[in-house]
Amino acid sequence: MTARPARWLPLIVAFLAMTALVLAAGTPVAEVARYCAYAVWAVVLPGTLVYRALRPTPRTLVEDVAMGAAVGLTLELVAWAVFSALEVRFLLPGWPLLVVVVFLTKRLRRHWRPVGLTPVSLGWAWSLAAIVIFWTLYLYVVFLARNPVIPTSEETRQYLDLSYQLSLAGEAKNHLPLHVPQVAGEPLNYHWFAYAHMAMASLVGGTDLAAVSLRFAVPALCALTIVLTAVVGARISRRPWAGVVAAALFFTVGEVNFTDPVTMPFGTQATFVIWHGMSMIYSWALLVALIGVLVAIITGEWRSWRGYLLAALLIAASSGAKASSLPVALAALLLVAVVQVVRTKRIPWPVVLLGVLALAGQFFATAVLYRFQTYATDINVFGSLAVFYGPPAGEERGWWEQAAITTGVFAAFLLNLELRQAGIVPLLWRSRLRLEPAQWLLLGGALGGVAAYLLLRQLSDGQQYFARAGFAFGVLLSAWGYVEVFERARLSARARWYLGVFAGGLAVATVLAQVAFAGPSTGQRPFDPAVPILRWTFFLLLCGLAGAIVWYALRGSRPGLRGKGGLVVLTAILVIGAPGLVMDMVKSARSPNGGAYYNTTMPRSRVLAARWVREHSRPDDVLATNVHCLPVAYLGRCDPRSFWLSAYAERRVLVEGWTFAPRIAGDALKPFWDQALLDRNDRVFTDPTPEDLAALKADGVRWLVVDARSGEVSPELAAYADLRHTEGPVSVYEVR
Repeated sequence: MTARPARWLPLIVAFLAMTALVLAAGTPVAEVARYCAYAVWAVVLPGTLVYRALRPTPRTLVEDVAMGAAVGLTLELVAWAVFSALEVRFLLPGWPLLVVVVFLTKRLRRHWRPVGLTPVSLGWAWSLAAIVIFWTLYLYVVFLARNPVIPTSEETRQYLDLSYQLSLAGEAKNHLPLHVPQVAGEPLNYHWFAYAHMAMASLVGGTDLAAVSLRFAVPALCALTIVLTAVVGARISRRPWAGVVAAALFFTVGEVNFTDPVTMPFGTQATFVIWHGMSMIYSWALLVALIGVLVAIITGEWRSWRGYLLAALLIAASSGAKASSLPVALAALLLVAVVQVVRTKRIPWPVVLLGVLALAGQFFATAVLYRFQTYATDINVFGSLAVFYGPPAGEERGWWEQAAITTGVFAAFLLNLELRQAGIVPLLWRSRLRLEPAQWLLLGGALGGVAAYLLLRQLSDGQQYFARAGFAFGVLLSAWGYVEVFERARLSARARWYLGVFAGGLAVATVLAQVAFAGPSTGQRPFDPAVPILRWTFFLLLCGLAGAIVWYALRGSRPGLRGKGGLVVLTAILVIGAPGLVMDMVKSARSPNGGAYYNTTMPRSRVLAARWVREHSRPDDVLATNVHCLPVAYLGRCDPRSFWLSAYAERRVLVEGWTFAPRIAGDALKPFWDQALLDRNDRVFTDPTPEDLAALKADGVRWLVVDARSGEVSPELAAYADLRHTEGPVSVYEVR
């Protein structure tokens, strides 16, 4: 095989592996083809052309396509907003033509086939492909294989939030501005850009929206973020392998723990939030690309208006991707500005301008998207950890006992969430804090994410997402530090092979140890979740101490070992989190129906009835239903987290489940705020009157979807509405 075709093999193998896993999850081939066509035509192509026009110098084709895809995500938001505002969504499949035509002009035609691109090494490409394949396999086990696009029976279970996400995508597909789909007319004060992206995959590519949500969007965005992490890491560090190491730390190393089933004491596992909350991975893709642009501007590589335009695009997209992205980016820029002022006694105007752009994006999000909804955000110093080290009511502790428990909890937190960023430590030590501007930016983002986690409190532990936004900065800096340690060690080819075998062997050994010996977390005392982490770490320290003694004894007879111990130790520290993802897969494999996390029944009859409504109604039609609660009560009361109808019908519902409405803000115990409306809605099904039907019709209701399992249905309903469809116990009526 010639060199040129061989360069494409890593991409081909990774793509085929991803496709095979998606097909193995029961996805039709036609849907795969439609989604791939959308991704190339409406994301990669326009984004790559625009990125090439804005970047200063060409690097690699991989960078052009990855950064171009991130730019494409921003451009499609603009297209979606404009075409939706003009109510011409049917023209959206052709929106990339606006970019294509411009780039066919004589001045821009050269960007179709740029010159000066440098090929990446095959080792680099194959390593990246391996990370993508491993990660997609992880997603298959924990997500794709556990949640069918269409339920297969009345007992099918699905992770709770997936239908809510699908409902938001359906809302973005049909409406602007967005409302809460489960409560028609209620404004959606939320970060919803990820769901507009999902809607575009359906509007442009014709892909079934449920398939986009449950099969395509998450694996595709994960693969993009992996590649972006690698190219941005390589660019800012000027060390290609730093990018691969960063991608590995981000997507193959999990949180450190020693429980089975695996637990997540300090918030939702980072890997878990990628598929149960798609906004996380969507925001990471944009944030990693933004980091690359920020570094290029701060270091002087991009100082023209083109760089600032690209930064503005990514900041605008990040503003509504995830509420945690821009605050962490602002913390990073603030640290760079302070350091440069102290060092140079001058105002760093490029950093200031970037800060102004980020502040403008944050203000837009706060005022326009969230309408100043805070979701109970307040200052709560160390509150996220105090729940673990604080004494239970009525218990008294000595100061030494309290100090020991507090220290243990903080140590467990750092070990659990932050150990993959250990490469930062030797970087700081070696440089004596004389860091480059790019390194200060990454350090500011990493510290800013942790600081927000420790100092703030939000509903449903929302402060954890700041720490996860900080991961994007931290893994890049950690990988940079690791590669510098690796380079200083000056290993021979054989020594490098030995180091790789050691890292792989340690990963396998720790996985096998957890599968064989880890047990469940007891959780009887507040600090109990931290205990397995500390015990496991203590055992590993003992093993490390024994290894250090052997290493020291061998140095006399093997001089080549000298100066290499630090690299071996750092490698071991970074690999220790390897069991995290594997244990998550083990946990999910034991719970095939709906996966291992909070799931609820998603009956096939309900989904088929909702999809029938989608095919036979207009996008502006409002539905009414008698289903508001989950089958299982919450603390003896109705749990109003029912989202199936708005999700699979892709229509607004007068009143479905209201827990995620902004004014409720996730409190499942709060009653619906308009009891008169709820009563009128429910009376239509149990005791219909002409007045109630007329009122519902005035609210835009055109369809009634009733499930006999949720209560008795009056036979008089047929006097006011026509039965159009039946799926087992679910009936669909059209209001006359």
